[in-house]
Amino acid sequence: MSGAIEVGFTTSETHRVTDEMSPPHLPNKVLSTPDMVRLIEGTCLFGVQPLLEENQTTVGIHICVSHQAAVSSGEDVLVTGEINEVDRRRLVFDIKVTHGDTLISEGTHQRFIVGG
Repeated sequence: MSGAIEVGFTTSETHRVTDEMSPPHLPNKVLSTPDMVRLIEGTCLFGVQPLLEENQTTVGIHICVSHQAAVSSGEDVLVTGEINEVDRRRLVFDIKVTHGDTLISEGTHQRFIVGG
């Protein structure tokens, strides 16, 4: 590990919700929980990747998040992950997903550095 990953490091990405991210059993097109988790994992993965050595990456090992509000297809969500713990190769992120002022999700996500 390059040593550049520290507590307080924050990464965020804005994502547009699409019809394909909607649960097939619902009549309204809204962000599904599995797709929200995918967005969280991607934001954390790609956020820390530039800080790793060339032959390293991270894999998700744990996620514990709520899904407390709906976001419709065509709307944007902001996914933010802030590292609150670095334990050797294990990274723990505090997660928030928001749509404007509405909290969509919060919780934690852990990733493990592999390679190198």
